[in-house]
Amino acid sequence: MIEKRQFYIGGSWVDPVEAKTLEVINPATEQPIAVISLGSAADVDKAVAAAKAAFTDWSETSVDERAALLERIIVIYKRRSEEMDEAIRLEMGAPRCFARDSQTPTGAGHLEATLEALKHHAFERPSPRGGSVLRHEPIGVCGLITPWNWPINQIAAKVAPALAAGCTMVLKPSEIAPLSGLLFAEFLDEAGCPAGVFNLVNGDGPGVGVAMSSHPDIDMMSFTGSTRAGISVSQNAATTVKRVAQELGGKSANLLFADADLETALRTSLSGCFSNTGQSCDAPTRLLVERSVYDEAVELAGKIAAETKVGDPAEEGDHIGPVISDLQYEKIQGHIERGLADGARLVAGGPGKPKGFETGYFVQPTVFADVTNQMSIARNEIFGPVLVMIPFETEEDAIAIANDTPYGLAAYIQTGDPERAKRVARKLRAGSVYINGASPDYDVPFGGYKQSGNGREFGEFGLEDFLELKAITG
Repeated sequence: MIEKRQFYIGGSWVDPVEAKTLEVINPATEQPIAVISLGSAADVDKAVAAAKAAFTDWSETSVDERAALLERIIVIYKRRSEEMDEAIRLEMGAPRCFARDSQTPTGAGHLEATLEALKHHAFERPSPRGGSVLRHEPIGVCGLITPWNWPINQIAAKVAPALAAGCTMVLKPSEIAPLSGLLFAEFLDEAGCPAGVFNLVNGDGPGVGVAMSSHPDIDMMSFTGSTRAGISVSQNAATTVKRVAQELGGKSANLLFADADLETALRTSLSGCFSNTGQSCDAPTRLLVERSVYDEAVELAGKIAAETKVGDPAEEGDHIGPVISDLQYEKIQGHIERGLADGARLVAGGPGKPKGFETGYFVQPTVFADVTNQMSIARNEIFGPVLVMIPFETEEDAIAIANDTPYGLAAYIQTGDPERAKRVARKLRAGSVYINGASPDYDVPFGGYKQSGNGREFGEFGLEDFLELKAITG
């Protein structure tokens, strides 16, 4: 059993004000693998006070000083990356290969992209018509709340730009996947991050999240998680009029046109949906298929889903693992049952666990066909390996269905016509559009339209989220 009962506050590992423990469960075994402490408003007060005290000096550091810290963190991160692989495997059931090749590298990727953005950012420049100086300054003490599904990805995507901007911060990682965040705190400590600049308090939303978002000495909240929780963060932050940047839920449409290479497009589409066991906010979970190839696409999708391997995260190989928790498993089962009740046609997978997996929160890779965009499984974020297939007649029809959602995080296009790809991409109401299997980069803005959030992360765009703009005239 891993003992991680302390918080990182003011440059030291400290005990919580009041002892309240939580077991961290390995979703593949359903057994506890670590014990952490759940913090309270009193712990948040201590962390915020440390961050506030450190802000004066840290906000005045030079670009070179902040860049040097990021460079040291990057070296340590890469040297200790195998520890991060193991932490992510244990806390969220990510298979070894996926943790090593996809999850862990995101941390170094964000650190490096932020370092590059920092070195090239113009923190002070003349106004367009002259006569004034425009100055970017750190916004202040920042509260960072990160999710469990891409744990180190979102931690690094917030901590790195906050450090680069000259902000100080309090991080609350997900309490059900906290090991990667605690390990990252060790990296920052080893790198010589000044006391109070970075602080970490574990806890749940009611105990720590609310205390952070409503705290009068926190100047900005950066939150990634569900839309429901994001609304709560915004409401709690409103009384102190602090900046709120959010990356929330999604139900991303994937438009497959008849002129695409059908098998390649479907393999790309199902891989994107099932990757990370479907636990990605920007996963292409609504597959819209042109009517002329719809029947063929449904048949092929069922075949590909049936070939998708589910396996033990402790083993090497190209397979998906469990979902994060019993609660998440039951939610996904409820969505699958609702899809059947609403009349969607089950093409692959379905309710229950895969054969041979009585223990662990494993879900069958599932495909529904003949779905309408008004069905529950087409409207709601399932956050598991569940794909819904919807036919469309025309390009305009596809765009209308894709945009008919409260979300707008990402969209995907599969087509053999480059002009169509550009034309459709401009009309999709989403923060990111990926064409023919393209992947995001660490310096490309990431964030959503509508109920998928506000603000943008990654690279220079993430850096700017943590900066205030001052005009000096005269």
